[in-house]
Amino acid sequence: MTENLNSRNVEQYLIKNPEFLKSYLSKHGAPDITHKDGSHSEPSSPEIKIKRLPNFTSGRINSITTSIFKKYVEGNLERIKKTSKDRNQLLSMSEDEVFMELIRDISTELDVNVLCHKILKNVSILTRSDRGSLFLVRGSKDNRYLVSKLFDVTEVSTISESLHTEETEIIVPFGRGIAGFVAESKDTVNIKDAYEDPRFNKDVDLKTGYRTHSILCMPILNYEGEVIGVAQIINKVTGNHEFTKQDEEVFRKYLIFCGIGITNAQLFELSVQEYKRNQLLLNLARGVFEEQTSLERLIQKVMLDSQDMLKCERCTVYLTEDSTNKGGKNLTGMFAKILKKRFYKLLALAVHQDPHSEDDQVQVKAKPTSTKDVLFSMAFDLHAKDGGNIRIPSAAEVANSRNAEIARHVVLKGTPVNVSEIEIESMFGKVVGFEEDGYKTKNMLCMPIFNNEKKIIGVTQLVNKLNGVPFNENDANIIEAFSIFTGLGIHNCQMYENACRLMAKQTVALEVLSYHATAQQDETDKLVSSEFPTGQEIGLYTFEFNDIPLDELETVKCTITMFTEANLLAEFKIPLEVMCRWTLSVKKNYRPVTYHNWRHAFNVTQTMFTILYTGGLIKKFEGLEVLGLLVACLCHDLDHRGTNNAFQVKVASPLAMLYSTSVMEHHHFDHCIMILNSEGNNIFQSLSPAQYRNVIKMLEHAILSTDLALYFKKRGDFQKLVQSGETEYQDPYKKDLLKAMMMTACDVAAITKPWEIQEKVAQLVANEFFEQGDKERSELGETPMAMMDREKKDELPKMQVGFIDAICLPIYKMFAEMNQKLSPLYDGVLDNKKHWQQLADIHERKTTGEING
Repeated sequence: MTENLNSRNVEQYLIKNPEFLKSYLSKHGAPDITHKDGSHSEPSSPEIKIKRLPNFTSGRINSITTSIFKKYVEGNLERIKKTSKDRNQLLSMSEDEVFMELIRDISTELDVNVLCHKILKNVSILTRSDRGSLFLVRGSKDNRYLVSKLFDVTEVSTISESLHTEETEIIVPFGRGIAGFVAESKDTVNIKDAYEDPRFNKDVDLKTGYRTHSILCMPILNYEGEVIGVAQIINKVTGNHEFTKQDEEVFRKYLIFCGIGITNAQLFELSVQEYKRNQLLLNLARGVFEEQTSLERLIQKVMLDSQDMLKCERCTVYLTEDSTNKGGKNLTGMFAKILKKRFYKLLALAVHQDPHSEDDQVQVKAKPTSTKDVLFSMAFDLHAKDGGNIRIPSAAEVANSRNAEIARHVVLKGTPVNVSEIEIESMFGKVVGFEEDGYKTKNMLCMPIFNNEKKIIGVTQLVNKLNGVPFNENDANIIEAFSIFTGLGIHNCQMYENACRLMAKQTVALEVLSYHATAQQDETDKLVSSEFPTGQEIGLYTFEFNDIPLDELETVKCTITMFTEANLLAEFKIPLEVMCRWTLSVKKNYRPVTYHNWRHAFNVTQTMFTILYTGGLIKKFEGLEVLGLLVACLCHDLDHRGTNNAFQVKVASPLAMLYSTSVMEHHHFDHCIMILNSEGNNIFQSLSPAQYRNVIKMLEHAILSTDLALYFKKRGDFQKLVQSGETEYQDPYKKDLLKAMMMTACDVAAITKPWEIQEKVAQLVANEFFEQGDKERSELGETPMAMMDREKKDELPKMQVGFIDAICLPIYKMFAEMNQKLSPLYDGVLDNKKHWQQLADIHERKTTGEING
C-alpha cells in the first residue's frame, strides 16, 4: 500500500483534503507552526505554506525597542564593538561582501555621524580617493542650503577630527559652488581638473595649502527622491587622479545606503529630541500646577526647570501690567464675571450705595499704538553663567533696557521676533554694550505669552544661543511651547490668587450682609420686653385665621407665641432673646415683593401650627420634627424675588447657575442656614450634634418639598397610602412623604381661607405673576403664559378654577380622608371654587355677548 506513497502523491492529497491537514496539525502540530488560538493557516494555493511570518507588532518586540530607545536616550546603550576593516581587507573582499558589511553597519549604527564617517572612509578606500566630505541639507523649502557635516574624511582620520559642529560648519547655498550645483540639479559631477571648472573655489586651497585635482560629487536622495545631502570625494591617488565610471558606480551604490542610513538616523534623532523635549515639557507642566500660590515663585520655577531646554546665555520673562493685576478684576469665565457682578451689587445694596458703581469704575484699556503704551510691571532675568540664579530687575532697569524695548515691539505687533546683531543695530544703532550693564546681545528670539482670552500678558526673550549661532526654527518651536506653558501657569496662578481674593471679599460681604440682615439689638430688646398674645386670643388655632388686621410687629409676636405654645423654647432650651432676634432677622430677609413676602411665610407657618394642633397630626411627630416643620415654613420663601424657577433658568441668573433643580427652593434653604449661622441667631444652639444634623436635614427636605414639581412626583405615592388606610406614618419614607404633602398643603392654604380673604390674596398672587410676565415681555421679548399675562387678567377666575382642580382639591381631599379634623381645609377649597366658577361663568357670558357691560 505504501509503494505508491511518495512526496508528490502526499502533496496532491493534502491539497485536495485541507480539512485532514487541519485536523492533523491540531493534534500533532509543533508549537512554532500553531497559532496562539490553536488554529493553523489553511493553504490558499497549491504551494502549502505552514510557517507564518514573524509578528512584528508583538508586545515583546515593542518592549525590546522601547528598552533600546530608553537606553539610548539615557546614554546607557552599549555599542557593539567592531573592528574597522583596513584597506587590504576591504580590497580583498568581493562586492557582495563589501555591501553586506555596509548593511550590517546601517542596521546596528544609530548615530548618523558615525555611520556617515564610516561610509566615507570605506568609499575613500574602495575608490582610492584621498579624502571625502559630506554636506546635509538645512533650511526651509524656499531657502535651502548645505552645511558641512563631515569634512576632509581620510582613511586614517577620526570622527572627532572630521566632524563639523554648528560653530565650525561651512554653509553653502543651493546653486553655489560644486556641492551647491549638485544639490540643486541632483546631477553627478565628475571633474578631472578642479582648477578648470569655474564653480570651484580656489580660495579654500590657498587657505589650507592643499592642492585639489579631481572631484567626484553626488547627491544623496531620500525615498521620495528629494535631496537630503551631498557627498564628494577628492583626488584619486592612483593613475592620473581621475575618477572612473567604476568609481562613480561604487560611490552611487554606497550613497544609496547612505541616504537610507541618514534618513533613518535623522528620524531617530528627531524622535530622541522630541522625547527629551516632551519630558522637559511634562516636567514643566508639573511645575506649573504644583506652584500656584505666588506668580513670582511660579515664573522662577518655570525658568529654572527650563534651562536645559532653552540653551541660551540669557532668558528674560517680561510680564505686562494686565498679567499682574492686583485688583481682582481679571478673573475670567462667565461664572466668574457673573459672580463678581453679583458680589458688588449685593455689597452695594447692603451698604446703600449705587449697585452699578463698580461697573462704572471698570474701564476698558485701549490697545497700545506704540511701544510707549506697553508697560511691563515685572521682569525675571536668568543668566546661564550665574548658575541658575534669577534676578528681578528694578522698574527703572526695565524702562531703560534695550532688550525690553524689543519685547515691547513683540507686544505691540503680537508676533514672534527673531533678530540678529545686524538687525538689532539697524533698530537701535551700533553700541558697544547693548544693555546698560555692558552685556552684548548678538542674537535674540522673542515670543509673546498669551492668556486664555488670546491677550498678550508677557514676553519670553532668549538672548545669545550658547553655541553662538542664530536661533532657528526648532528654537522657535521650543520657546513657543515654553511660552504656552508659561501662559497656562500665569493664568492658573491668577485664577488661584483671584479666587482667594474673591473668597476674602465674599467673607467680607457675608459679614456686611449678615450685619445688615440681622435684627438690630434695640429691635430685639423691644420685642423681648413686650407682651405676647395667646394663641386662643388671636385665633392661631383656627383654619379661618386672618392676618390682614394685624400689623408687622403683631405678626412677629404671633410667631413667637406659636413656638412658645408648642413648648419648643422650653424643650430645646431656646433663649427668648435668640428666638426674638432670629424671628426678626427672618422677617428682615424677606423682600417686599407683592405676594411671596413675610406675610405669606407667616400664614404658611400658622397653617402648619393649626394642622398639627387643631388637625390632630401632632401625635405623629416628635418635638424636634415639630421644630423643624415650623422653622421650614417660616423660612421656605426667604429672599424670594417675585419670580419662579422657570424665569431664573430662562434668564440664566446666578441662582440658576448654582442650582440645577428647584432653584429658588435651594436658595431659600441656603439663606435659612446663613441666618442661623449669623451671630446671635442660632435657635439650634442647645441641640446635640445628632439633633442638629437631623433638624438641618429635615429643614432641607421640607423647604425643597414646596417645589410643586416635586409635589406632582410624590402625590401619587401619598394617595396610595391614604387609600390603603395608612394611619401611623412611622416608616421613615412614609413620614417624609407626609411632611412633604403637609408643606404643600400649608404653602397653598390661602385657597382654603374664607372668600373675603381668598379673593384679596388671589389678587396679590396674580399681580406678582403679572409682574413676572411684564419682565418676560420687556426683557426677553417673549409672550408670557396666560396666568402671567396681564393682558388676560380678566381670565383670573377661570385660571383659579384650573389651579384648584389641578393642585388644591386633590391634596386637601386626601388630608380630609386621612383625618376628618382636616376637613375644613377641603370644605374651604370647595366653597372658593364655587365663587371662582361663578365669576368665570359671568366672564364667559360677557365675552360671548350674553351679558352687556
